[in-house]
Amino acid sequence: MTQAPAATKATRRQHDREIVMLAVPAFGALVAEPLFVMADSAIVGHLGTAQLAGLGVASALLTTAVSIFVFLAYATTAAVARRVGAGDLQAAIRQGMDGIWLALLIGATVIAVVLPSAPSLIDLFGASDTAAPYATTYLRISSLGIPAMLIVLAATGVLRGLQNTKTPLYVAISGFVANAVLNVVLVYGADLGIAGSAWGTVIAQWGMAAVYLVVVVRGARRHGASLAPDAAGIRASAQAGAPLLVRTLSLRAILLIATAVAARLGDADIAAHQIILSLWSLLAFALDAIAIAGQAIIGRYLGADDPQGARAACRRMVQWGIAVGVVLGLLVILSRPLFLPLFTSDPTVTDTALPALIMVALSQPICGVVFVLDGVLMGAGDGPYLAGAMLVTLAVFVPAALLVPTFGGGLTAIWAAMTLMMAVRMLTLLLRARSGRWVVTGATR
Repeated sequence: MTQAPAATKATRRQHDREIVMLAVPAFGALVAEPLFVMADSAIVGHLGTAQLAGLGVASALLTTAVSIFVFLAYATTAAVARRVGAGDLQAAIRQGMDGIWLALLIGATVIAVVLPSAPSLIDLFGASDTAAPYATTYLRISSLGIPAMLIVLAATGVLRGLQNTKTPLYVAISGFVANAVLNVVLVYGADLGIAGSAWGTVIAQWGMAAVYLVVVVRGARRHGASLAPDAAGIRASAQAGAPLLVRTLSLRAILLIATAVAARLGDADIAAHQIILSLWSLLAFALDAIAIAGQAIIGRYLGADDPQGARAACRRMVQWGIAVGVVLGLLVILSRPLFLPLFTSDPTVTDTALPALIMVALSQPICGVVFVLDGVLMGAGDGPYLAGAMLVTLAVFVPAALLVPTFGGGLTAIWAAMTLMMAVRMLTLLLRARSGRWVVTGATR
């Protein structure tokens, strides 16, 4: 039986309201995260070039370490949303606590590795002799905040699964403000230099983690959920996150390979590549916000044994992804005369970046579909398929990227390879979405 037009419109409006309600605050929280690094850079930059260079190396290591474990947010969102859909809030929060305990264990392990090996890690990244001491100081102190950062990831996943993206936005904004104030006070007021910047960031991160823990603990007490660590639950969280870890590592490898190839092309190409990559990352935040909404909404529908609702929500979110991708692409094309001069006055860099920038703009509708379906399948707990699909994508991208220096095309060819990578991801995700095999209902997958 077909759905009546009025009912169809009402369903679409309902999906639109849910997507906006979840995606807009999620976008704000996502944008707030890189502001931490920007604030640190702005404050440390006035100490000297060596200090700023040291911060750059150390923050790159920290960002990589934390981004690898983003599955703590993704897997927790899907698992909690399913329980919410099934109407079992006690089990939902208990599931979230397992993710938080896993975050603590991973964080403690990372600290144990980073503290003694910090100088070697800094050398591995090629820091200069003048920058290395500052980088080592910043890395060692900041590593103490890694457990807090991972707790924030897991707890954010809990709240997203509970269909709450406003609290993460408020916490992210508060954390950014606290970080900026603490950095100024400790770097200049207490005259601690780059160590003050690191301590300010650590304090802000633990403050954010504390707020999240208060929110989650209150919810646990309200619904009678246990707060004690559960070995079986922690192990299940790790198993659910393992495929997403493979997916994330594959994606990080793609970005690193693209940067390495660009570096081999010359200074102008790598400079232009960094500019375009920063824009690509910003655009990704907008699309990822819809994906986060997808994780929460799809998980809830499947947990509520509503496969039709899940499919309808998936279709609507794909439409949103395409529409937002088209808008973002047009904005990139229209703003390119204003955007590039913000980063460089070198005409060689600008000329190198321009055709690659147009390639990025044209690929945004493809990116919209990819990000949305990525979120849908994460919400469905379809991690093993996502891992396999990313490995296939990596296998296609690597030869395409490595052949660029041989066959020419410069930076535009690299971003053509990046567009090919996104097209392969779109194909693999569309095949899965249309197969319906991701639609597995119930409180657990």
